[in-house]
Amino acid sequence: MSDVCPKIIVGAGGHAMVLVNALRESGAEVIGLLERDPDRHGGMVLGVPIIGGDGVLDRHPADSVELVNGVGSTGKGTRHREVFEHFTERGYRFPTIVHPSATIASDVVLAPGVQVLAGAVVEPGCTIAENVIVNTLAGVNHNCRLGRHVHVAPGATLLSDVTVEDDGHVGAGAVVMPGIRLGSRCIVGAGAAVTRDVDAGTVVGGVPARRIR
Repeated sequence: MSDVCPKIIVGAGGHAMVLVNALRESGAEVIGLLERDPDRHGGMVLGVPIIGGDGVLDRHPADSVELVNGVGSTGKGTRHREVFEHFTERGYRFPTIVHPSATIASDVVLAPGVQVLAGAVVEPGCTIAENVIVNTLAGVNHNCRLGRHVHVAPGATLLSDVTVEDDGHVGAGAVVMPGIRLGSRCIVGAGAAVTRDVDAGTVVGGVPARRIR
C-alpha cells in the first residue's frame, strides 16, 4: 500500500468501516467515502466524511488519489467486482491493503486491490489475485491460489494447496480441506467443511459440505 497517496473509499457501509480502521492503523490518509445514497452525503463514518457519489471523482483525478473498494462481498452479487473493474478502466489505482496485525509470508504474491484484514494469516507459497478480500481472522495456508474477486470471509480457513477460482466466496468459519478446488462463482456456506471439489456456480453447505443448489 502506498501510504503517501490519499485514499478515497468507494462505499460507506460496514465493510468500509472496517477499512477506515485498517487504513488508519497503517498510517494512511483517508480523505472521504463515496456513497450512492444522496441522503447519506455529508454524514460520517468513524469521523471520515461521506463526500458524495461517484461524480466527486471529477475533482480527484486518477493521478492524485488511490481508491479502496469498500463494497463488501457476500457471494450474492457482483457489486464488489463491478466497482473494481469500473474504476480501474477509468485509470484509478486500488492499493493492496494489509492490516498491521495480519501475518503475510515474505514470498506471498498480492495483486492490486487485495485486502488482508485484522488477524488474518497468509502462509508461504500463496498467490492472491486482484480485488480479493481475506477477511478478519481468516487463514490461507501454504500454496493456495485465489482468483480475482474472491472473498474469504471472517474466520474461514483454507488448508494447504487449495484453489479458489474467480468470484468464489468462502463463508464465515468454513474450512476447506487440502488440495480442494472451488470453481468460479461458487459459494461455500458459513461453517461448512468442504472435503471435495466444488463445481463452478454451485452453492454448498453443511458438515461435510453438500450441494444446496
